[in-house]
Amino acid sequence: MSHDVMPQGPRAARRGKSSQRKRKRRTGRIILLTLLVLVLAAGGTTYWMYSSIDGNIKGVDLNKALGDDRPQRLPTTGQNLLVLGSDSRAGANASLDGGKVSGARSDTALVVHIPEGRTRATAISIPRDTLVTRPECEKSGGGTAPSKQRVMFNSVYSQFGPACVVKTVEKMSGVRLDHYLEIDFSGFKDLVDAIGGVTVDIEEPIKDGAAGLDLAAGPQKLDGTESLAFVRTRYGVGDGSDLGRIGNQQKFLMALLGEIKRQDLLGSPTKAYTVADSATKALTTDSELDSLTKLSEFAQSMNGVDPSSMETIMLPVAYDKKDPNRVVAAEPNASQLWKAIREDTRIPESAKKSPATGG
Repeated sequence: MSHDVMPQGPRAARRGKSSQRKRKRRTGRIILLTLLVLVLAAGGTTYWMYSSIDGNIKGVDLNKALGDDRPQRLPTTGQNLLVLGSDSRAGANASLDGGKVSGARSDTALVVHIPEGRTRATAISIPRDTLVTRPECEKSGGGTAPSKQRVMFNSVYSQFGPACVVKTVEKMSGVRLDHYLEIDFSGFKDLVDAIGGVTVDIEEPIKDGAAGLDLAAGPQKLDGTESLAFVRTRYGVGDGSDLGRIGNQQKFLMALLGEIKRQDLLGSPTKAYTVADSATKALTTDSELDSLTKLSEFAQSMNGVDPSSMETIMLPVAYDKKDPNRVVAAEPNASQLWKAIREDTRIPESAKKSPATGG
């Protein structure tokens, strides 16, 4: 059973109907693209392909950044991954959102738990507006920033980068994260053009002048530029909140994966190279996965996981009493959830209930 990303703040009533329509495609779809990248890595790359693409993957040395003060690893052969869907506004993407924002954001954050046996997976979504305690983290320019309470989870990435996000999630959950995967939405532009466009079923007309997007309802074939605008638009979707944008991003990823599956990429080395080149340029991993060889080995170890059967759960949250536009982890549900992950046991149904959604 999948649990929907919750509407946030006093605008919840207006979002209810839209949220129900998007429930099945909400959280976890970004994992499918992650697995796609791993499949490409495991697809028998030749040396010429390997040598020119291998350097595309950006790596983060989490062991060096985090040190030894980390939770214990799982008592089994299971794995825990942190998957972020980020969105850079640098360079050619500076005009996104009408040029009103800059830098990079982590719009999607998932802790993916793959239990012992590696035949299934559970994705736990952390709402971007969750208030957390950020631990002491290194600053990009040197030095450290002291621990701070009641910071929005989404701000950790933009201010301190991926290592601090990993540290924050480990501190709040007690779960040791074995790997880190980050996918940049803006990197999809070249990927979409490489496969000749992606057809997306638009539920309602979208008109966003700031993004230059004007789409009628129904199936629409989007090129790279249009796809980037589609995953970034929010002012033309629903009530203009990030909730609608996240739904678009996940719908797009499903359509992208479907299009790649329909094409015989392995039967066309040239096209396979172009697609793999674009995909890996959008990928950042921890240093233990930052090459095609490492990705290939990891992919092979996960061959038994069927992404279509992945269970998606939202971290149980309740509206913050001081700020109704923010949420906090709901207890004891959240602690029960993280305990089950730490022990690699079945998650109790009570740990999947979120007071903020009434579920």
